[in-house]
Amino acid sequence: MGVVFAKTTKGQEELTAKTGGLTPRQRRVLIMVDGRRSVDELREMLQADDLQHTIGLLEEAGFIEIAALKDADGTTQPAPAGPLPPITAFRPAPEPPDAQEMQLARNFIQNTLKTFCGPFAHLHIVEAAYAAKTHDELRLQFDPWFHAVVQTREGRRRAEELRTMLLKVI
Repeated sequence: MGVVFAKTTKGQEELTAKTGGLTPRQRRVLIMVDGRRSVDELREMLQADDLQHTIGLLEEAGFIEIAALKDADGTTQPAPAGPLPPITAFRPAPEPPDAQEMQLARNFIQNTLKTFCGPFAHLHIVEAAYAAKTHDELRLQFDPWFHAVVQTREGRRRAEELRTMLLKVI
């Protein structure tokens, strides 16, 4: 069963006003969300390694919402009346920030960038990760980190695995 998203009023306004500060990739995904295509169909069309994350961000920001569920045979059912769990990219941030998890995330970001991109590539991401004082500040480096990693062949192959590993602690 696949989830079908539709643009909210805020999402429609974003397409004309361009005030939401979306990246070109996020904007492209927002444009493709039409209330008829499932996430799996979008993944085939967009060939984006970070589609799940991008959809989660768009949903969290209120640009899209779950409109329906699509069965394997292609029949569409309206979304259940009760709230569905959102497809969020991040878990709720712990308060106060968990210093051990933040250090694990910083180390993971640094080590994966060094492994996949080279020892001196994307140092600005590592510096920003080490400067972060909260999980929310550290999460701002998730997108740049992910995009840097998936630009490499091996990183692209392991993208979902690496993404899942970092999301456990960030």
